[in-house]
Amino acid sequence: REAGLAATRLAILDLSPAGNQPMGDPATDVYVVLNGEIYNFLELRAQLMEAGYPFRSRSDTEVLLQGYRHWGESVLPRLRGMFAFAVWDGQRRQLLLARDRIGIKPLFFAELPDGLVFGSEIKAVLAHPSVRAELDRTAVDEYLARGHVAAPRTIFRGVRSVLPGQWVRWGSGRLETGRYWSPDFHQPLLEGKEDDLVDQLDAGLNDAVRSHLVSDVPVGVFLSGGIDSSLVAAIAQRHTDGPITTFTVGFAGGGDERAYARQVAAHIGSRHHERLAEPSLEAEVPRLVWHLEQPLFDNSVLPTHLVSQLAREHVKVVLS
Repeated sequence: REAGLAATRLAILDLSPAGNQPMGDPATDVYVVLNGEIYNFLELRAQLMEAGYPFRSRSDTEVLLQGYRHWGESVLPRLRGMFAFAVWDGQRRQLLLARDRIGIKPLFFAELPDGLVFGSEIKAVLAHPSVRAELDRTAVDEYLARGHVAAPRTIFRGVRSVLPGQWVRWGSGRLETGRYWSPDFHQPLLEGKEDDLVDQLDAGLNDAVRSHLVSDVPVGVFLSGGIDSSLVAAIAQRHTDGPITTFTVGFAGGGDERAYARQVAAHIGSRHHERLAEPSLEAEVPRLVWHLEQPLFDNSVLPTHLVSQLAREHVKVVLS
């Protein structure tokens, strides 16, 4: 056996068994696993159908599969979304890993003498008997200086992270990496009248939120009552039939934003859920360590963890 792929599916698009993973085409020996969502999959699906590719599901995973068959690795810059995926190309005997442009979805790997182990969580990579959980002391120095461990390094020696906008190719005992997208920091500053620039920003926000609402399961929004989350919630409500679902947590003794969130929820007409959190840090920290996998100096981790627990009681997808 040259390759093994496995996936635990969080079904968001096409909930039928036809969307299950791994998904493959036995005729060409191409198989894929996808974590995340490709937002422009309907547009790409239409192009592929016009090119003669048949579809047996309505999932974005199959669009990735057929897109790779049609365009090869040049499918990467065509994808718009948050994703981490692997493609096994049996005819070329090579594995392709890739991560979305901004690195929203994580992807880790460890190179072995006779292969490559990868996963969307570090604990999945460490589950392989040939990968040892050893501390990378340079990463510890980096964490203490920066408050996080920057990719491609992780806190574990030998376990690396795929960079945002990067592909990793492994085959015939060789590992190669490359970028399919990089940010352009040399673009000129925005110019024009303020009203025109506001209209451009409004159009961009509406386009982004609308594309994130494509789902076959209920979608909610984290709502703190601040500018960012209030804009996202208001735009999501504008593009949704019926009330959207919003979520807020407050903290006793300070940091309670529930009153502001209530005002926004009432204004846009959302179905609002809130909770006063009184967590036991002794109980929550071990769970946070398990999920985060690496040290992170970010005091928003605990409230995000708690509001996610609240949201999961009602929805599977949340805009943030």
